[in-house]
Amino acid sequence: MAMLKARMYEAELQRREAITAAQENAKTDIGWGHQIRNYVLAPYQLVKDLRTGVEKGNPDAVLDGDLDEFMAAALAQRSGATRSEASANAR
Repeated sequence: MAMLKARMYEAELQRREAITAAQENAKTDIGWGHQIRNYVLAPYQLVKDLRTGVEKGNPDAVLDGDLDEFMAAALAQRSGATRSEASANAR
């Protein structure tokens, strides 16, 4: 019985290690060129989400937490909906 417990324990450890390794391999490199948004504060003002293409001309509001449009577009992209459908559902 002790041998069976040890083998089951070892199998569970290997399963968990495989899951952890798969999660680590799925991570992308965090480096130059992998940013999510660009913030341009001068000479003109613009915030652009590079994943979804959403642009907003008021960076102060975005920096203060007004991220609804960006989140709706990102969620729509994940679910396959269009940006206009997502913004209509967010209201």
